[in-house]
Amino acid sequence: MSVDNTVEQNELSPAQVEAYLDEHPEFFHQHLALLENMSIPHPSGNAVSLISKQLEIFRSKHQELENQLNALIEIAKGNDITLNQMHELSLALMEAHTIDEVVTNLDKVFTECFLTDFSAIRIFKQDSDFFDGKTIVESDDENLQHFTKILSSNQPKCGPPTLAQAKFLFTDNATEVKSCAIIPMAFTELEGVIAIGSRENDRFHYSMGNLFLTQMSEVIATRLIALLD
Repeated sequence: MSVDNTVEQNELSPAQVEAYLDEHPEFFHQHLALLENMSIPHPSGNAVSLISKQLEIFRSKHQELENQLNALIEIAKGNDITLNQMHELSLALMEAHTIDEVVTNLDKVFTECFLTDFSAIRIFKQDSDFFDGKTIVESDDENLQHFTKILSSNQPKCGPPTLAQAKFLFTDNATEVKSCAIIPMAFTELEGVIAIGSRENDRFHYSMGNLFLTQMSEVIATRLIALLD
């Protein structure tokens, strides 16, 4: 009960506020920021006060600049995350000395840094001594027909995979993959795809940008080429 009384006693009445401002006419000179959020009437009849209009424009511009600043901050945060992810991915590739180690290291990086659930690498080779039927597959494998459009476009494809694509890439986990990024190893000497999958429907979607994914595939493919040679 005493707490409620204290709160009520601490509340200022309009008359008290008016009396304080009357005694301290310089108050707003020292607290200009308060004026930005205050609505102060200007007697002007039916006409719009010039001061009110200027203040309205000022507030609108201030809010617009604040929104732009917040957007830039979010972009900067996203760029920092992307930079750190690429750094970890590069380290994982440099530490790998075999194709199997590349697959293992990338799976760990994709899980821990990119927060994805599944990953896969498929390299297409003709009569390769490295052929293993899993990571390295024959370039005439019939399953590659399901990736013809993606490979011909040389552009990553994000969204839900077809069941045939999921089975070829994610094997036993195919039915768990609700969305994925399928990335051709574009602009390199190597033919193949890199895939990152998720159990979330909207983790990879059609409107995602492709630049980072393409750059990532170039880095991975370059390391794979060195190991295959």
